[in-house]
Amino acid sequence: MSTASQYPHLTIDDDGTARIGRTRYKVIHLAGEHYHYGWSAEEILRQHPDLRPGQVHAALTYFYDHSDRLADAMRASAEAADAERLKQPLSRAELLMRRPGENP
Repeated sequence: MSTASQYPHLTIDDDGTARIGRTRYKVIHLAGEHYHYGWSAEEILRQHPDLRPGQVHAALTYFYDHSDRLADAMRASAEAADAERLKQPLSRAELLMRRPGENP
């Protein structure tokens, strides 16, 4: 069975990235909204009115069919972001203090 028949609203890039058709949306981003924020398909549709229900449901189906791999990728991305944040020598508060007009 081909990927297209399993997920008719999705395309898979050469690097294995699942996207919603020819849109800018990667499945992992919508999966993250569902996984981390608990958004239902209906809430995702409210947040992304340019998507159709079939597209969102296909993305969530793909997520559940590949949940281990996608959840691992989301965790790795979060860990990389945390590592980059730790490299920042100044805190947000310290950076804000440096803004012109912010000092007492």
